Amino acid sequence: MVESKHKWKAWLYLSPAIILLLVFTVWPIINTVRMAFLENYNSMGAVGGKIYAFGIGNFKQVLDYKLFLNCLGNTMLLTVLTVPLSTILALLIAVCLNAIKPLQRILQTIFFLPYVTNSIAIGMVFAAMFNMVGSAFGGENEIVVTAGIINNVIEFFGGEAVNWINAGSTYAANITVMVVYIVWNALPFKILILLGGLQSINKQYYDAARVDGTRRSRVFTKITVPLLSPMLAYVVITGFIGGFKEYSSIVGIFGEHMGPAGDAKRLNTMVGFIYDSLSTQQGRASAAALILFGIIFVVTMINLYVSKKKTHY
Repeated sequence: MVESKHKWKAWLYLSPAIILLLVFTVWPIINTVRMAFLENYNSMGAVGGKIYAFGIGNFKQVLDYKLFLNCLGNTMLLTVLTVPLSTILALLIAVCLNAIKPLQRILQTIFFLPYVTNSIAIGMVFAAMFNMVGSAFGGENEIVVTAGIINNVIEFFGGEAVNWINAGSTYAANITVMVVYIVWNALPFKILILLGGLQSINKQYYDAARVDGTRRSRVFTKITVPLLSPMLAYVVITGFIGGFKEYSSIVGIFGEHMGPAGDAKRLNTMVGFIYDSLSTQQGRASAAALILFGIIFVVTMINLYVSKKKTHY
């Protein structure tokens, strides 16, 4: 424990981090709350000396905005679909990796690679994989369609190519592409956490189950999952928080229009809604940010409440 006469040294060493935290984290949060309650706030008007009334008009604008419910629905749908699916897949892959001794390190590295890759770059690769491009270079009045690798695989097995992300594509096809991408992008972190949890489980439990002749499925449900429940609760909670902040993955595949050509903003999310409002209506953007914070806070509290009853420490 630091003696009282040397505490000033500790504060001195911490001061750069504290200053950066206050300037780039604490103050922006306070300023966001302030702008959210200033009616029709705009930074350019504030610089010019304009005075803004205090009220909840920005929140009413957000709730009355015709695309708000669409953004909220997209966000919640992607979160509900991707978090359980990615968690289950990560758990199964982690169990398999933990059981494989040869090449385990190499496989762990391969599965972790997407986590250290830029999400926009990955989105562009996925866009190329699901793309379907029409070209008029096949002769007079003839259109040659170049399918991406996904449609090539579908056609190889006798199916028909699907318009996943181009103009005229359906909402269901767009959501399917986003679910595949988000799940694939979320797997590395969850696998790393769950694999670390698996390797920390006392092997005596498995030895006792082996002596009793317990089936593997029962070992998985009665030993592995309960003892791994703290890690599962963590990845689920962080998964929901990350899901409600989804934005870059959609931009990576569909670009800044957040949807296929001819139907811009079809897949816009809450974060995208906030970014769209930042340039001209900072008050509305701040109000939307607080609404998003409230949703994430409520969902996190629910997850924590449920995990307390289901988690074994």
